[in-house]
Amino acid sequence: MDPIRESLLKVSHQAKLERRGRIIGLFCISLIVIVVAAIFYFVASRGLATFYHDKINLWDFLTKQAWNPGTKDSHGNPAVGALPMIVGSFLVTIFAAIVATPFAIGAAIFMTEISPRRGMQILKPVTELLVGIPSVVYGFIGLTVVVPVIRQLFGGTGFGILAGTMVLFVMILPTVTSMSVDALQAVPRYYREASLALGATRWQTIYKVVLRSATPGLLTAVVFGMARAFGEALAVQMVIGNAALLPHNLVSPASTLTSILTMGIGNTIMGSLENNALWSLALILLLMSLVFNLLIRLIGRKGAMK
Repeated sequence: MDPIRESLLKVSHQAKLERRGRIIGLFCISLIVIVVAAIFYFVASRGLATFYHDKINLWDFLTKQAWNPGTKDSHGNPAVGALPMIVGSFLVTIFAAIVATPFAIGAAIFMTEISPRRGMQILKPVTELLVGIPSVVYGFIGLTVVVPVIRQLFGGTGFGILAGTMVLFVMILPTVTSMSVDALQAVPRYYREASLALGATRWQTIYKVVLRSATPGLLTAVVFGMARAFGEALAVQMVIGNAALLPHNLVSPASTLTSILTMGIGNTIMGSLENNALWSLALILLLMSLVFNLLIRLIGRKGAMK
């Protein structure tokens, strides 16, 4: 064979490396997909066993208020009403997002529009420090500081939705702030220049141009923070009271899906009704994480279309 033809047809070293890289990348992606699918299958199979094996009515599970899987109600049905935990999880998540959003957007505006240099020098290290603090530290501070303050101001035990909201507010604040900064920085500079050239003040430019252009990114930051808050377990467990009761006010002991899971999953027998009911709570958490992810993708897609 012609040496020139042979050299042209020979696979180069770079091509071999590229092929190996593709194979390794495909293997890693496949492994991730398999692991995620296995997690979904395991949680779903355990969670659905409450309904097809233990014959618990789905509507009763989602709407009844009594949670004590080891006992039965007056009708002879197991007391597995998950409504108090579902309501508690949504309340602390929504309230934490409501409290954190103004602070996060305000800090992001200061860091990007008002004083970028000083804001980045002061606020950015603070937010990065808050991200690195373990959940148990937040919970311990909430237990020793937030709960006594609430007890002194509002009475009661101090445990409840309000204490959980305050702890989650601090926990999700750096996440929402950093993502809000990215959303504001993504607004093209010529938007600001055009607004200022038309005679708008800096605040008018921020309010009517920058914030409106960054709305999809800001909404994504808020939803991401809510997803972070909804799945938090240890810190909330330490301050919410862990009472499987429907909360009547913000300072009465309550519980969340994660708090009941972390307390009970190690004290039940695999395959029992008590264990299956806890896996059903885990399935609700998994489905809610999917909902939050779908919301983030939907908001991001609408922002890209705009």
